[in-house]
Amino acid sequence: MNRYRSDRRIRGGKVLATNSSINRIRTSIRNGTLKTQRYTSVEDDRLDTVAAKFLGDSRLWWVLATCSGIGWGLQIPPGTIINIPVNLERIAALI
Repeated sequence: MNRYRSDRRIRGGKVLATNSSINRIRTSIRNGTLKTQRYTSVEDDRLDTVAAKFLGDSRLWWVLATCSGIGWGLQIPPGTIINIPVNLERIAALI
């Protein structure tokens, strides 16, 4: 199964992590229409645990990876800057 054709869903029932949604999210961050807060990872952080803590759903790890411009691995070294979207409804509108 291709990870970009995942059946994971966000509000509104839209398919997540498609190439076009990733590009729209990154463009919105660059042009300032998607606000984020910064978090610096610590020892033993993973994208899925950070997503659970800040977004309330560990399956949204890909949103953090997209917003932060980092790879798709869940493991992140301490000191990695993670951009966390302030408004998940804005993410839903972009995908």
